[in-house]
Amino acid sequence: MNELIKTSFQKLATYCEQEDFKGFDPYDGLNSKLFQALPLLKKNKLARLAWIQLFKKSPVNLRPITGVKKDYNPKALGLFLSGYCNLYKLDPQEKYLEKIVYLSDKLMALMNREWSGACWGYNFDWQARAFFQPKNTPTVVATSFIVNSLLDAYEILKESKLLEISRSACSFVLKDLNRTYNRQGDFVFSYSPLDKSVVFNASLLGSRLLARVYSYTGEKELIQYAGKSVAYCCNYQKSNGEWSYGILPFHDWVDSFHTGYNLECISEYMKYSGDKRFNENLKKGFDYYLKTFFTDEGVSKYYNNSVYPIDIHCPAQLVMTVSRQGKFNDHKDLVDKVLDWTIMNMQSRQGYFFYQIHKYFSSGIPYMRWAQSWMFYALSEYLKKISSR
Repeated sequence: MNELIKTSFQKLATYCEQEDFKGFDPYDGLNSKLFQALPLLKKNKLARLAWIQLFKKSPVNLRPITGVKKDYNPKALGLFLSGYCNLYKLDPQEKYLEKIVYLSDKLMALMNREWSGACWGYNFDWQARAFFQPKNTPTVVATSFIVNSLLDAYEILKESKLLEISRSACSFVLKDLNRTYNRQGDFVFSYSPLDKSVVFNASLLGSRLLARVYSYTGEKELIQYAGKSVAYCCNYQKSNGEWSYGILPFHDWVDSFHTGYNLECISEYMKYSGDKRFNENLKKGFDYYLKTFFTDEGVSKYYNNSVYPIDIHCPAQLVMTVSRQGKFNDHKDLVDKVLDWTIMNMQSRQGYFFYQIHKYFSSGIPYMRWAQSWMFYALSEYLKKISSR
């Protein structure tokens, strides 16, 4: 057992439980009471985009002085829920069971009921370059991670409502998300019902959701649609194994954790479906991922061509990516090296993890969704894997 990692997790869990899983987010700037009080700004796309970027990139936390409050983020709660399910499987204590019930109930209370099925969004307005999403607009990304956690909880609690809600989310994916088709009839799901963007990791997360629910219900329709999305995305994989974030000119970058999402989702789709068509895509992508995004010192690179910013999401996703490939033991030395560096350089004395390290400054703001929930999920997965060796 790596004692550094075990101690790190205990400190992180204590911090998150003391905060009751509430916190700030890199993209929550538009929750500012000051900004909302300025109608000419809040109605302007460029002003919204600039305001969010200011809050995201500032090493100083501007939220307390501009009226942004800590809040629950549904995706963060989902990641915490999956983490506690890992802990319960590792050591079935009552305190973990209580957290599983608490977080499951909280997620069901936060569910968006205005669409064709169960779905979730974020607790803030979000202006991206491609589209604007009002608070609580459901996205396939948030919904996929939350359904994954509810199914983790279902395997422990055996409560039928958890499976029913997860199946309901498939209706959201199939009926409310927009699709972009190719000539072969394959397609990608949009990020949300309000846009028509082509973002590979988002569509693949939709595929993962459908495939995992299929593993419980046996509905062939679910796996057929999931396979079409995987085929579309794999068709855009480059010969060296990489994927750009999307197909728009300003989405033409390659980063670590979205690549990890792609690999995790394709692997999960293949496991649940038995469809082996994408074995070569998975192998090529996994080899590229391992060779590209981690330095000899254990630093997680954000982009394929740049170390900086060093982002906490990247080492967390490494754990999940190798675990979902079934290759944790094969790459445990890399995982240990990366986690050791991350803990030594990105965890505070209070237990929370920093957001990013840049070349000339760092952002130590304790973001709950982006940093704490991801590291909680990843470290719980690490501890579960270690115990089963």
